[in-house]
Amino acid sequence: MNGNLFILTAPSGAGKTSLVRALLGRDNQVRLSISYTTRAPRPGEEDGRDYHFVSVEEFTAMRLAGAFLESAEVYGNYYGTSEPWIRNALAAGDDVLLEIDWQGAEQVRRLFADTVGIFIVPPSLDVLQHRLIGRGQDSAEVVARRLAAAREDISHVGEFDYVIINDDFDMALADMLAVFRAYRLRVARQQARYAGLFTSLNS
Repeated sequence: MNGNLFILTAPSGAGKTSLVRALLGRDNQVRLSISYTTRAPRPGEEDGRDYHFVSVEEFTAMRLAGAFLESAEVYGNYYGTSEPWIRNALAAGDDVLLEIDWQGAEQVRRLFADTVGIFIVPPSLDVLQHRLIGRGQDSAEVVARRLAAAREDISHVGEFDYVIINDDFDMALADMLAVFRAYRLRVARQQARYAGLFTSLNS
């Protein structure tokens, strides 16, 4: 039985990365897709753990070869998701989590109709601005650009299946875990996973 494909989207600063790390520490059935990017590593980031860091030339060659399930340009850098890795992981029965923006999610849904879309939003734009400034990674101009982009991102929340408001971190994490657990318990998934049991129960 193939695994489930989950898509997680959030504006920059909404706490997506922290939630994903906590989720992976609590749910060993999920494998995180590591995206390819042309941007430079940030302090503490490692190649192959946070991203696959490649040159623009390498990225372009991969895209032309059809290696990406989805790709996008964000703030002048390119990001892409490996299609062979996704298909192999799902075929192995693993649940896969994609951290991508709403545009990438739209591309993925064209190829995988049975996906679960989760959107993380901050409790307010003021809180989001405070978080972005508190990271100390961006100039005032970049923060303003990210806030403007956040408004655009959040306008697409209706395209997703679930929305989680990250006001209290522990509650947001509990909500994410609940989504993953509930989706796995759908009748069709349970009947496929425990076919022998249902056959015996109905005999």
